[in-house]
Amino acid sequence: MTPPRLSRRDFSLAFGGTLALAASALSQRHSVDLTTPEAPGTIHINFNENPYGPTPKALAALATCGHIAARYPDRSEGSLTAAIAKMHGVQAENIALGCGSTEILHVVDLTFVGPGKNVVAAEPTFEAVLEYAQALHANAVKVPLTADYRHDLPRMAAQCTSKTGVVYICNPNNPTGTIVSRREIAEFLPQVPTTTLVLVDEAYHHFVEDPAYQSSVDLIGQYPNLVVARTFSKIYGLAGMRLGYGVGSKETIAQMNPEMLIANGNAAVVAAATASLSDQDAVAATRTKLNATRAWLCEEMKKDGRAYIPSQANFVMIDMGSDVKPIVAKFKEQKILVGRPFQSMPTFLRVSIGTQPEMETFVATLREISPAKG
Repeated sequence: MTPPRLSRRDFSLAFGGTLALAASALSQRHSVDLTTPEAPGTIHINFNENPYGPTPKALAALATCGHIAARYPDRSEGSLTAAIAKMHGVQAENIALGCGSTEILHVVDLTFVGPGKNVVAAEPTFEAVLEYAQALHANAVKVPLTADYRHDLPRMAAQCTSKTGVVYICNPNNPTGTIVSRREIAEFLPQVPTTTLVLVDEAYHHFVEDPAYQSSVDLIGQYPNLVVARTFSKIYGLAGMRLGYGVGSKETIAQMNPEMLIANGNAAVVAAATASLSDQDAVAATRTKLNATRAWLCEEMKKDGRAYIPSQANFVMIDMGSDVKPIVAKFKEQKILVGRPFQSMPTFLRVSIGTQPEMETFVATLREISPAKG
């Protein structure tokens, strides 16, 4: 793939556009007023965060890493990169660290998208890739989900042409929590032009229980135009510290590296992430708790006669049957922050999985705001 290159003027325009777009996206994406002090005791089930936080080993690493704050984390980043590479069975040159996986998404657009190009994605999905493409004066091609709220990969493949810089697959998908199977991904990839970068976002990979699902990382050797994005924000509980990474072919990562921010990590998160990778028992325990609470929530929705989308992520979409905006506002009055509305699914409420007591409070409040039908 030959990436489009921006002139200095193009870069200035794109950078200015990115700042303006980021401010707009921030106000739209956050269902809270970030300028108003938060009420004590507020329940946060709106951003798909891990309510249990970092693992014990990660917390210990954070508690003792202050002495390294004065030094750039180059050496420790190298150690973390090596640990991630070993975990995935690849080489360090196949890994790019990012300031959250959102930087990986941004850099993919910067590298492979530009004026005259387009990005193909599902509707709805996580919008960052589409927003970054807009700032780069590229076009968004949105493909509606299937009837069961999953990516329509055949239709997405059909939309990929010589003008398609990136096709984006969020698997599991945000906001629906649905997956596409390993077989479907394997059938999809040969249909995409080799000049198109296929970006698979596996931010919610760890929560999946469906045996048909499998990470796309092991397909990278067959498809040099494939990049898989991962994050430490979700299962590892480090959302506030901002660390993610991309896995791709040596050549693709080399193309992306010039667009990465210099010194884009921090010593504390690198220490915490490295410790997290060696604390897999704690990670598994958190996964078990969150998935059990997810299953409990879905059973309660069945009891109420409420429609919902079966989820493989740490959130669930519940169909409220009417415009969800007033319902979001009513929850806020009760000091419960739930997910924001999605334009293409206006009656659905996205609810992140919190602790079991938090979800019990949510369900009780839901039944007050919108009495059960069952």
